[in-house]
Amino acid sequence: MTEYVVVARIPEGGLGAFLAYESTVLPLLSDHGGRLDRRVRSLDGRTEVHLLSFADDTGLTTYRADPRRAAAAHLPAASGATVELLPVAEVTADEP
Repeated sequence: MTEYVVVARIPEGGLGAFLAYESTVLPLLSDHGGRLDRRVRSLDGRTEVHLLSFADDTGLTTYRADPRRAAAAHLPAASGATVELLPVAEVTADEP
């Protein structure tokens, strides 16, 4: 399993377009062996964090290349959001 954290920073006034994008692309995750494990948003609505997991390393690649996702690419651009994608690994309690 491969896990990622997505951090989206959404400017004031951009939440509507950002949410429209997410409602289009998040359902596509399962088509690529992916899953949205956790989704949280700051109280001011300006930052959203997702924990995503994929069954294998190719899942993210095929998800990002999905033409349905590409067709919605104008929405995050319209929102003005910046998005950071970070591969992550579980940290155990005994690790520093």
